[in-house]
Amino acid sequence: MYAIIATGGKQYKVEEGDVIKVEKLGVEAGEKVTFDQVLAVSNDDLKVGSPVLAGASVEASVVENGKGKKVIVYKYKRKTGYHKKNGHRQQYTAVKIEKINA
Repeated sequence: MYAIIATGGKQYKVEEGDVIKVEKLGVEAGEKVTFDQVLAVSNDDLKVGSPVLAGASVEASVVENGKGKKVIVYKYKRKTGYHKKNGHRQQYTAVKIEKINA
């Protein structure tokens, strides 16, 4: 059984027991979180919402909050001596999927 959820402007295919990294949620480690934007659920037959399934939700627990790997942003314009180097680390929340309610 799997579900497709939307959070943080992205979509994730999740199953029970999966650990996924989503955009940072304002929740501490060990707490529970519920995703109610469920786009589709498959349990041998696929149920697709328009745009979300009514009454469906996914329960998860927060494993950790952290920062991803550094991404280098380098801007350069030739012949002018202009170059700028920046780094960025995106914050994330790792959640473990506990239960899919369909």
